Amino acid sequence: MESIKTKFKSSSTESKQVKNSTSPNAFLQPFMQEIIHRMHALGKVRTGETYTSTLNSFMRFLQGRDILWEEFDADLLVSYEAYLKSTGVDMNTVSFYNRILRAVYNRAVEKGLTVQRYPFKYVYTGIGKTVRRGLSLKVIRNIKHMELSALPLLDYARDMFLFSFYTRGMSFIDMAYLKKSDLKNGILTYRRKKTGQRLLVRWEKNMQEILDKYPVTQGSPYLLPIIREVGIKERTQYNNALHLVNRKLKFIGKMLDVSIPLTMYVARHSWASVAKNKNIPLSVISEGMGHDSENTTLIYLASLDTAIVDSANRLIINSI
Repeated sequence: MESIKTKFKSSSTESKQVKNSTSPNAFLQPFMQEIIHRMHALGKVRTGETYTSTLNSFMRFLQGRDILWEEFDADLLVSYEAYLKSTGVDMNTVSFYNRILRAVYNRAVEKGLTVQRYPFKYVYTGIGKTVRRGLSLKVIRNIKHMELSALPLLDYARDMFLFSFYTRGMSFIDMAYLKKSDLKNGILTYRRKKTGQRLLVRWEKNMQEILDKYPVTQGSPYLLPIIREVGIKERTQYNNALHLVNRKLKFIGKMLDVSIPLTMYVARHSWASVAKNKNIPLSVISEGMGHDSENTTLIYLASLDTAIVDSANRLIINSI
């Protein structure tokens, strides 16, 4: 691979077309950081984090050296993809990084910071088939009945996984920000961070058992002990908790010889998989999981009676 320091010289003709090449936005890093800052300001925190992850990866490849947009060409992207592969990154992640960089590059082109060179024509930007991540009821039962009382961190991770499963595959970020006030009269109400969709979940005994097992600090507004210090870098606390739980879940998966890496996201897939195997209609599954309008099933749905979804959830929980 050619040295990053000696590659990517642009032609004088192209340089003349670049608007204000001495400005910070003539470089990739400050321009992308500005986009990330805007995302956070608009409340798109998760998207901002994915852009940050991509930028960090690309800067590692460049060995910390920023580049001008006029250096951003097909040779550079081919070298970056080769670098990612050499570090063991899978092709879905390669595509993920390339697609984010492409979006940033196209924005720079729109703003007249560079000319369109189509630098992504030789790299992978496709979307591979998602590997099946749903677990069977038998495996869910095995996870539930593990004796982990002597291993509190593993016990906690297992219970967070089960809470997600019990609540129809609730995402960890939604679990983290659940408030005590969200639980009223046997109904848990929350809005998905990802889509803003409002969901209602009937409170079940299994959920209460987890709540009783992990009482939160007195005065905390939160339902679960994920964000433990209110008002202090709460997003960082959530991220740290997610990383911890996922690490412990992977260890649990190895203990049970589960064929896929066990993570919190597997709980969501598993609820859908088990529901499908119970012959629960796809429309009910979609409503229960809070799929957004992009889901073709929901295009034909007006609204589903919450009782139907709750009955489906009780059927699944009682099967364990």
